[in-house]
Amino acid sequence: MTDVVVVGCGIVGLATALRLLERRQDLRIRLLDKEPVVARHQTGHNSGVLHAGLYYAPGSFKARLCRAGKTAMEAYAVAHDIPVEHVGKLVVALGEDELPRMRTLLERGLANEVEGLVEVGPERMREIEPHVAGVGALWSPRTAIIDFVKVSERMADDVRARGGEIQLGVEVTGIRDTGQERVLATTAGDVVTRNVIVCAGLQSDRLRTTEVPADVRIIPFRGDYYSLVPEVRHLVRGLIYPVPDPRFPFLGVHLTRRIDGEVWAGPNAVLAFAREGYRRRDVNLRDLADVVSYRGFWKLARRHWRTGASEFWRDFRKAAFLAEIRRYVPAVGADDITFGPSGIRGQALSRAGDLVDDFVFDSAPSVIHVRNAPSPAATASLAIGDHIASMAVDQFGLA
Repeated sequence: MTDVVVVGCGIVGLATALRLLERRQDLRIRLLDKEPVVARHQTGHNSGVLHAGLYYAPGSFKARLCRAGKTAMEAYAVAHDIPVEHVGKLVVALGEDELPRMRTLLERGLANEVEGLVEVGPERMREIEPHVAGVGALWSPRTAIIDFVKVSERMADDVRARGGEIQLGVEVTGIRDTGQERVLATTAGDVVTRNVIVCAGLQSDRLRTTEVPADVRIIPFRGDYYSLVPEVRHLVRGLIYPVPDPRFPFLGVHLTRRIDGEVWAGPNAVLAFAREGYRRRDVNLRDLADVVSYRGFWKLARRHWRTGASEFWRDFRKAAFLAEIRRYVPAVGADDITFGPSGIRGQALSRAGDLVDDFVFDSAPSVIHVRNAPSPAATASLAIGDHIASMAVDQFGLA
């Protein structure tokens, strides 16, 4: 019998367990994950940006937890000798028509107290990024880069050091309530616990208990990156982003300098045919059936099929992807990019066909569900862990 089982060893599950153990050292906590290593999926395919909180609706979970999480993550990195580089981010307006949206974004960022955020003109833009195009930009100098896998591995070490147990290679297939405790059916046999916290990421809707409404479904979107070859990485000093389309939670194709010195260009956002399939040819029939049988998906598709078609076109045609990159850094040529890694974003979609923008946490007696935690969840992970720990204290009586 354990006090709490946390399902999922991505960065959110690990941060949650760590924050609980920091509050109560005597807690018996077990983490379960079906993969052989921690941070295998969304965390492990993250571009490594430590977001400053620019994009999110003031007062939302994303805005509050991203800001607090970034501060906590920077402190954690310093305490554990994990490199962080404040390379800064330019959000670039390519033409005069994008300036109003850019300034609306500036107002949002200032409301979110993004440190050092300013609007800059072309001359200052070229000082920051000499090879960038555009007529104006927002400059977020404290946006940073980090290796979230390294962070997750260190969190796992900390959890173990505080007495937490991590079991890898154990898949949870169901959760039932006996009235006295929760029983998790797993590939290694039943696990009995008093309380459960589900941080299952791409599989979060499939581990929903009956007390939680089935009003959203996880739809997987694959994002493919290209990598700049070493000879042209100097063309990007930090982070170059477009002014985002407010209709979507995706940020558009951007250029990202990584902590290892690589520069990634991307990602696009295309429907994935497998929740954990990182290649174009990967298909999981169950995952695909879950998408095409969901009414909310078809409502979304009817509204935004042109955008979806253009994303697929860029995904399959290198020249189209390159053209998007060159809008922001014209000096990048066809021979300067190679096909790089991919990631899957688990995005909650409502029955009405609306992409759920904010983090979503639901609770029932002895269960807490993290139902939607896309970007910036890695940045916000320690603050998310704090939030869930506070919920657990109230919900589970762990004070």
